Parts: sequence; structure tokens; C-alpha cells
Amino acid sequence: MTDPAVERDAAEAAAAFAHPPVAPDASAAYGEHADQVIDFYAPRGDLTGPAPLVVVLHGGAWRAPYDRQHVTPFADFLARRGFAVANVEYRRGSSLPHQGAEGPVAGRWPETFDDVAAAMDALPGLVASALPAADPRRTVVTGHSAGGHLALWAAARHVLPSGSPWRLPSPPELRGVVALAPIADFEVAEKLGVCGGASAQLLGGPAHWDARRPSADPASLLPTGIATTVVQGREDIVVPPAVAESYVAAAAKAGEMVGLTLVEGVGHFPLIDPAADACAVVVEEISQLAW
Repeated sequence: MTDPAVERDAAEAAAAFAHPPVAPDASAAYGEHADQVIDFYAPRGDLTGPAPLVVVLHGGAWRAPYDRQHVTPFADFLARRGFAVANVEYRRGSSLPHQGAEGPVAGRWPETFDDVAAAMDALPGLVASALPAADPRRTVVTGHSAGGHLALWAAARHVLPSGSPWRLPSPPELRGVVALAPIADFEVAEKLGVCGGASAQLLGGPAHWDARRPSADPASLLPTGIATTVVQGREDIVVPPAVAESYVAAAAKAGEMVGLTLVEGVGHFPLIDPAADACAVVVEEISQLAW
């Protein structure tokens, strides 16, 4: 007998990935590695001034087979609603199994974090030449799944442990973060087996869990002082709502209010599917912070 939840998830994934990739209006490198690149999408329509900038960090469990191409329709969807968009690529895990994994390992330590930090630091300069219609003073960071984790992390670099190479001396100049089904609490994610133990793999394996988690787990990097909203499908079986709920609870315990929007009747992938109603919910949450 098939599981209806698994069938729904497969159908939602197929729908989200069915859209053809959308070519960017411009691209720019922020480093020498082939994955250190940002694609830019200019805002569509009649503009009366510079548009808010939305930074998109794609998901895929930080694993190599999943790159930024699958979120290009989502990036285009945002551009067609008046946003300037930066779609960030970053180094991900090896395509070959190791660390005892049964499939491609998740992420690289420290390269995945090196890249996100470098991309965010380079963005204002790159935007000035590659996307002049953007207003970097009105920047919102969003990301889906593993990219949601990276979005939360990018907004928390000023509260990283002292001595971290990624630590900022002051909060980043962001209007806010809209994290979509993020892997936002590593302990809960590992207990639930999210993405086959991807959180531990990202840190380099269980032997590094205790030493590295304080520098990587959003639930450990609170409060940030950055306006943050989490959007989550209530029926998500890839990154269950319990992960987001635990992060929101950790924020409250730290004295910070994080918004949580639970979208009824959908799972993981409609949040980035331009044809899904859930994607319109995401745009509304971004709009509330950006405009």
C-alpha cells in the first residue's frame, strides 16, 4: 500500500521541478571557483525607482547534484513581481558518498560557509554594476530547505562565536529573512532523520558535531535582531514543521519573536513552485519586509 503523504510529496516535487530553467539577465563571480557565482534577475514592469533586492539561496540538502538551476523559475517569479533578485550558487558536498553516507554527502566544511559569507559580502559591489535597478539598502534574504538554513545563518553572522572567520562586527544591513521550510534546528533535524542526516554531514561528520554546531546551527545563533519569518508547509515530510517550530521556540526563549506562517494542505516544494498558491504566500511575506 502506498503512503498518501509520500505520493503527495512526489507529485509536488515533480510539479516544482517541471518548470524550465530561466536564464538570468546577468551573472557575476564572487570568487575563482566555478560555483562561486551569482545570477541576477532584473525587476520586470514599470519601475518608479530602485527595487528591493531579494537574495535567494537554493536548497537540496547542501548536496552537489542540486544547484541553483532548480530555483531559477522562483527567481524569475520574484522578478516578475517587481523585485531585483540575486540567485546565489555555493560549493556543496561531493557527488560521491563518503563519511559512511549512503548517498552524496551534504555540504563542505568550511567551503559552504566560506562561500555564503563571501557572496553576501560581495553583493553590494556586484549589484552596483550587474543589477543597477536594485536597492541594496532594502535587502531580504530568502532560501528554501538547506538554503533556508543558509539564509538564517547569513543573517546571524554577527552573533557567531568569537574568533569565527565568518563573524561580522555588527549586524548585516538586511530588511529581514524569509526562510522557507528551513533546516533551522540541527538537533531536531537529526532526531527526525531530515535528509538522511545531512546536518551532521554538513559539519564534517559526528566527530565534529559538538565543536562545529555552535558556528552553524541557526537555533544556536539567537537572538539576531534581524526581522525573521519562517514559512512552512504544514504537511511537509521532507523538513517537518517540528524543525521550524523548535527554531521559533528557541528564538522566543532568547527574547526574540520570529514569525511562523504555516501553509495548510501543502508540503515542502510548493513554496518555490511559481504555479502553486503557496508561492504567492511567500511573495507576500517578502513584500511585507522589503517594501
